Amino acid sequence: MDLETVKERAGPRQFAPKDDMPEEYRKAATRMIQFHANSEVMGGYLEKPFIRQAPSIDRKLAFSAKVQDEIGHAQLLYRAAESLGVKTRDEMLDELARGDGKFLNCFHYPMESWHEVPMIAFFVDGAAMHRQATLKNTSWTPYAHAMDKVCFEEGFHVKHGESMLSELMNGSKATQEKTQAAFETWWPRIIQFFGPTNDKSVHNDFAQEVGLKTKSNDELRDTFLDTYVPKAEKYGLVVPEYPRIEYDEELDTYHVNEDDLNWDEFWTIAKNASEGSHEQINSRAQAQEAVEWVRESMHGWEGASGAGTPQAAD
Repeated sequence: MDLETVKERAGPRQFAPKDDMPEEYRKAATRMIQFHANSEVMGGYLEKPFIRQAPSIDRKLAFSAKVQDEIGHAQLLYRAAESLGVKTRDEMLDELARGDGKFLNCFHYPMESWHEVPMIAFFVDGAAMHRQATLKNTSWTPYAHAMDKVCFEEGFHVKHGESMLSELMNGSKATQEKTQAAFETWWPRIIQFFGPTNDKSVHNDFAQEVGLKTKSNDELRDTFLDTYVPKAEKYGLVVPEYPRIEYDEELDTYHVNEDDLNWDEFWTIAKNASEGSHEQINSRAQAQEAVEWVRESMHGWEGASGAGTPQAAD
């Protein structure tokens, strides 16, 4: 199938591993899904230390299940990426450990207190739900199938994050102030979750032309603001003065003044070149090295038993 035919046929769940896809599509889809899978891994590792810091047994259990879910999402996504025939799952994991694999900006920053946890569990996961809901209509069928399960579970994650935020914002004055301070720190990062503005995005146009994406970065960012600015205010958070958020009364929609955002920092992070990037990537590399013996044992068993590599659902 040539690229022009792909663009003509592009639509929800249109293409599958049985199709002879052009190299441009396969590489673009692999890049996009690998980025998503890497982000699930790095998000899980960022949140993992806070299982022990959870203030109750119920929170510990819920948060432990959430972290486990994120790693499971990564597994689904690596298999969906692997089905394109460009890279293996092991190659993608090795790239992540070497610092060559890219992942979402929010997971390059450290989290240092429980007050920051709902910034990921509610706002970042809420942003992810806005993006992932559209990906249920992506043109690569294994990716769309993975999104069915991911979106179902992420819905629970967001509800859990919202419950944590509500609990903190109904706590003592000191707790509310610390949560507000965390929100002010994380808010610009959350807005940049959706990537660069459309005019600066290298991959957006092609991804939409071939149906891998159905919404642009700016569209997703604006719809997120429409939902989450009111939710933040509902729980007593004050939206920071910068970046400026403009409300259009006529259209009943919010829009961020994108020039207020620190794009130099964003692009440094996008290259895995920030101090936080190095810290998070090194942590991941150490974790992968620590369980290498398990991976080697599994590969040995597969070779002895003749078991093949599992594939994502067509």
